[in-house]
Amino acid sequence: MRTALLSIAAAAWLWPALAPAQDDSEGADPGAIDREAGPLRDRIQPVSGHLFLKAGRIEVSPAASISVRDAFFTKIGFGGSLTYHFTEQLALGARGAYNLSMVAGSAQICTQDENPPFTRSCRPPTYQELDGVAPGQITLLGAVDVQFAPIYGKLSLLAEQFLHFDIYAILGGAAVLYRGPPQGAPAQLISPGLNAGAGMRLFLNRWLTVRGELRDLVYSEALGASTSSLRNQLVVELGVSLFFPPTFTEP
Repeated sequence: MRTALLSIAAAAWLWPALAPAQDDSEGADPGAIDREAGPLRDRIQPVSGHLFLKAGRIEVSPAASISVRDAFFTKIGFGGSLTYHFTEQLALGARGAYNLSMVAGSAQICTQDENPPFTRSCRPPTYQELDGVAPGQITLLGAVDVQFAPIYGKLSLLAEQFLHFDIYAILGGAAVLYRGPPQGAPAQLISPGLNAGAGMRLFLNRWLTVRGELRDLVYSEALGASTSSLRNQLVVELGVSLFFPPTFTEP
């Protein structure tokens, strides 16, 4: 009995010292936790809907391009495009490019001896041998395209920054100037064509983007005085875009 009484007395004596500590824990200032977490919250900023708006703006885009999978000529193009954006998704643009044609690495001229053992040999052709004879020698290209951009997205970089981008499709008519042999002599010929493809913009700030495109150019090319063939040319293009006016007002 004496031991029980001593235990009760000790508990009664220690209770005032323990109670405030518990009350301090339960009644702690919620703002203290927020202040401790504040630096972390400041590092991760909320992401807005759009960093970049295109509606009502003009896009000027110098660019360089190269043809791929060409049997005779690899074309390196220098030009650009001018595009007006009616809405965030719909735009109309005009483009043009001057092309330098080089002999493709896959081009070969093969000959076979007329006498036994009929040895066959191949060698790369010279530019003079293909000039105005082989198809695909485009010198100038012009096109008018309708552009549709249904996708706008963001990529997280190191969980603290975001890279904004959009993906778009293009479709339109083209005019192709090329060298061909309608009557045996090289000449500059023009042909209508179809220009279709897809592209992507990476927004660096409110007026500057990096742009890449993959396009398929389809046109008819004369092979002689009365024959022609349908040509299909893939083109990869890389450029930058400057938007005017350089600022915009969010709705």
